[in-house]
Order: sequence, then C-alpha cells, then structure tokens
Amino acid sequence: MASRVPRYRSRIATILFDLLNPIPYGFFVGTLAFDIIYAASANVFWTKCAAWLVSIGLVIAIVPRLINLGHVWLPSPHGATRAEKLDFWLGSLGIVAAIVNAFVHSRDAYAVVPQSIILSVTTVVLLGCGQIALGLDKFGKPGTTEDRHE
Repeated sequence: MASRVPRYRSRIATILFDLLNPIPYGFFVGTLAFDIIYAASANVFWTKCAAWLVSIGLVIAIVPRLINLGHVWLPSPHGATRAEKLDFWLGSLGIVAAIVNAFVHSRDAYAVVPQSIILSVTTVVLLGCGQIALGLDKFGKPGTTEDRHE
C-alpha cells in the first residue's frame, strides 16, 4: 500500500490552517446562495445577509492566508510544492474578489446585481480550485519514491 509522509513546517500552524481554511469558503458559498436568492426575489434582506457573510468570511480568512503566506514563501528545508503555490495564488485572487464583493455589497441593495453574483462565483471557484489542487497534491505523483512503501 502506498503512503506519503506529509511534510510539516509547524504542526500548530498546519493544524490551525486545516481547521480555519474551510470556514471562509463556507461563508463565501453562503454569500453566493444569498446573492442568487436576492436576484430571484428582490428582497433586500438577502443582500444584507450576503454582505454580512462576505465580511465575516474575510475576517476569518486572515489567519489561514497568513499561515499559507508563511508556509509558501518563507525558506524551509522542505520548500513548497507547485500545488501549494497554486493554492496560494488562487486563494489570494479569491480573497481579492471577495474584498471587491464586500465593496459592491456596501452599495444600495438594488445596485448589487449582477456584479455580486459574478464576484461570488469567482471567489468560490478560485478557492475551490485551490483546494482541489491541494487535495490532488496529497496523493503525489505515481512511481516516485515517496509513493513506494518500504
């Protein structure tokens, strides 16, 4: 059975990253759902809820992004994989899209559609693709010495 030994810089940082990283994604998916509901119903309640969700998601995203920044760009004996760097850039672009989305939600409720939906979809897709890249990286490349059980 093939197994890959994970490379850790700091166990605490890794635990915090793995614990906190999915939380903003959930808030951003909720923002997308509320934006779609608002576009269909024109009830101002939904856009105000979406504004709160995107703002809370951005606040919670600070710690995992800082951990990811340190893990990817600070020198270490292990270095960062291409997937970790890809996740860093996709996550950063997703956070920028979420920041712009927060500013769009600060406008009058009737002025947020369609920009809010486009930005919410962009945020969710970018963060999701980064997580998919990290997930695929955990399996490693077939045939390498890391995958052989000795």
